[in-house]
Amino acid sequence: MARAIMLQGTGSDVGKTVLVAGLCRLAANAGLTVRPFKPQNMSNNAAVADDGGEIGRAQWLQSLAARTPSSVHMNPVLLKPQSENGSQIIVQGRVFGQAKGRDYQRLKPQLLGAVLESFENVSAGADLVVVEGAGSPAEINLRTGDIANMGFATKAGVPVVLVGDINRGGVIASLVGTQAILDEGDRAMIAGYLINKFRGDVSLFDDGIRAIEGFTGWPCFGVVPWLQAATRLPAEDSVVLERLARRGAGALKIAVPMLPRIANFDDLDPLRAEADVELVFVRGGERLPADAGLVILPGSKSTIADLADFRVQGWDRDLAAHVRRGGRVIGICGGYQMLGRMVHDPRGIEGGTSETPGLALLDVETEMAPEKTVRNSHARSTEYDAPLAGYQIHLGITRGPDCVRPSAIIDGAPDGAVSADGRIMGTYLHGLFGSDAYRARLLESFGLSGGQGNYRESVERALDEVAGELERCLDARWLGELLEVGRIC
Repeated sequence: MARAIMLQGTGSDVGKTVLVAGLCRLAANAGLTVRPFKPQNMSNNAAVADDGGEIGRAQWLQSLAARTPSSVHMNPVLLKPQSENGSQIIVQGRVFGQAKGRDYQRLKPQLLGAVLESFENVSAGADLVVVEGAGSPAEINLRTGDIANMGFATKAGVPVVLVGDINRGGVIASLVGTQAILDEGDRAMIAGYLINKFRGDVSLFDDGIRAIEGFTGWPCFGVVPWLQAATRLPAEDSVVLERLARRGAGALKIAVPMLPRIANFDDLDPLRAEADVELVFVRGGERLPADAGLVILPGSKSTIADLADFRVQGWDRDLAAHVRRGGRVIGICGGYQMLGRMVHDPRGIEGGTSETPGLALLDVETEMAPEKTVRNSHARSTEYDAPLAGYQIHLGITRGPDCVRPSAIIDGAPDGAVSADGRIMGTYLHGLFGSDAYRARLLESFGLSGGQGNYRESVERALDEVAGELERCLDARWLGELLEVGRIC
């Protein structure tokens, strides 16, 4: 077995994903064979692993940071929320079933074997495995049958570093409180802690470190500053959308309705990085901006339910007015399905509604099918004759007259549809905006020049910057033992 360390948080969204990615890049830069691992993830931002099958988009990013091929074993259990209390369950890259929250709690012990099997697979041939927890071990109501935090750590014998987010306040209480409510066995797994997202003079927290050590006996392995480079990395969780600031006015305003079950919204990151683009995420209760030149309907984990909400928000009327004004529309995956005349679900795959009218901006219809398409793809844009590389994760087959004008050729086959006037386009290909040539041509069609260059390289630079910052701020002795000597603490 490779040596391993696990980062768990005092709560959700404390920055574990970025810290794991940074440690993976730091270890890779040091010449180690390092791999990420997350036993259980909950996200509708999924990726297609290099060995086929779905994993959390964050683990794909972490494998990129580790400079190692991604694998379904890096995230053996992926929960994809479909409703307020139910999720699709992906196990080792494949659909396992569906369950509501209470039913899943009973199911978790059955999944522990797959989690440990995947951890052994990831560990084989590695020098170091950096593991990311989910939520917080302080959620002791979920401890029975746990596979995401201490349940995994104790079974696999992996030491834990607890991460506290000082930016949200109360970090001393959150760390001390976590120690207080853990049982003795779980508490013994914690080797130390990190303070994350610190702004300002780190020495101002010296008394805080002494207080935490006095209460817990845990050593501090570092105070991590606010990592500005992390804003250039793909975000994992849709919770981040609530915090996305609207930038100053750009030459092109692009509006994106925030669907309740929005999926793979990191498709939009390359556009958000463009200086001449103002990307506006439109929340429920807001109108689609009348001055937008382009509206993008993103992916959805539940097309029919999100289509119903789209109408409740009045966005169907806003979108129709946008088109009448000469505006353009791009739909990706579920967004593409919404643009058609009808969505049929005769088998009830998405729930009880057997069919629902679409937005009728493309002359196509979709039928939901039980077989899920999951694959990485190479493609070419038919509109701009530009190379594309991305992935497909979708249920459903879309057909209709507008498909005679495909938006792309994917793996040699036509995909998507374009309206007769060329202003409405749909595709099943995620990641198309990450193609520098395609993105540049798209912006040029709105009268903008060029684009910001190589998006993938900008992500790589951001990962190196995060790794460099961690190398400067983490405890040198602990980091040296982790990366060189082979001891964790």
